[in-house]
Amino acid sequence: MKQSDFNLSRTEWENAIHEWIFSEEDRAMLRRKLLDHITIEKLAEEFNFSVQHTSRKYNKAKNELFSHLK
Repeated sequence: MKQSDFNLSRTEWENAIHEWIFSEEDRAMLRRKLLDHITIEKLAEEFNFSVQHTSRKYNKAKNELFSHLK
């Protein structure tokens, strides 16, 4: 699934992220990527992680969030 599969407003995305993602770091990553549309490379730079680690963390958090939005 991808973000465009859901018809949610920015506020609804924010609320869903806050409701279902329990790690502050993961919530911040999801907000930056899903709502601000920054790249994984930029996320990695912001969080001081490797691109591979950032991608894994982001995808895990995104999958968790999307599982609750089905």
